[in-house]
Amino acid sequence: MVSQAIKVADMAGLEEKDELLRKVFSYLSKVDFKRSSTPELTGEIFSLLKKETGNDDPYKETRTHYNQMFLEQLPRLEQEIDRSEHPFLQSVKYAIIGNIIDFNPVHALPAADIEACFERLKCEELEVDDTQLLGREICKADTLLYLGDNCGEICLDMILIKKIQRINPRCHIFFAVRGEAVVNDSVEADAYAVGMDTYATIVSNGDSSLGTVLHRTSREFREIYEKADIIIAKGQANYECLSEEKKNIFFLLMTKCRVIAEDIGVPEMKMICMKRI
Repeated sequence: MVSQAIKVADMAGLEEKDELLRKVFSYLSKVDFKRSSTPELTGEIFSLLKKETGNDDPYKETRTHYNQMFLEQLPRLEQEIDRSEHPFLQSVKYAIIGNIIDFNPVHALPAADIEACFERLKCEELEVDDTQLLGREICKADTLLYLGDNCGEICLDMILIKKIQRINPRCHIFFAVRGEAVVNDSVEADAYAVGMDTYATIVSNGDSSLGTVLHRTSREFREIYEKADIIIAKGQANYECLSEEKKNIFFLLMTKCRVIAEDIGVPEMKMICMKRI
């Protein structure tokens, strides 16, 4: 969190950081870490950073860049998926690989390494593979809620959502984004910019936390969440928030840190498609 504070202050051109850091440390000194999740705390710190730097969206240019970069690659990526032996499995894998686009300093890959990592992961298998179960659940669902994550990655989510539509055309798909800018997570403007509204109903969760901190989300979002027959949750922050929920949730993520990898029971930097039981 402190690394994030320094990085955002640098991005905003804030030369004197002492007062900002005092406020960050003051906030953290009063937090009950047993009751507040990391995604919630990160959202609070990021809101403080936006206020102190006078920049409501420090990562706007970054999100726009990666959204455009992956939009341009979509035709090629979809051709690769359609030529594969198992297109649905491959679309799930590509959506998970997109989860490497993360600008939280703890998990961030250098921008130059993202494409190389993407190419390498294409050849790897899922460490946890519940895609067949996911496919069966999709066939039965009337409503599906897809919880998005990062910029750029949202384009790979769109490929998977198109595949879901083909599997079950009658299923109403909602695509959820953050209510406010937080790090490089996708907001409504990103979803509309990449054309997600062509394939799903875009809904804001009404909150500025990373992931989906249910008690902070809007009433509209919670109603959709409660009624959804199936939920696809992207990324580690959503796993942290929802892994103990008693819902039909499938988690799609890269294990980018030791804590999450150990909780799932796999090594770090592995691809996961898992129904939490």
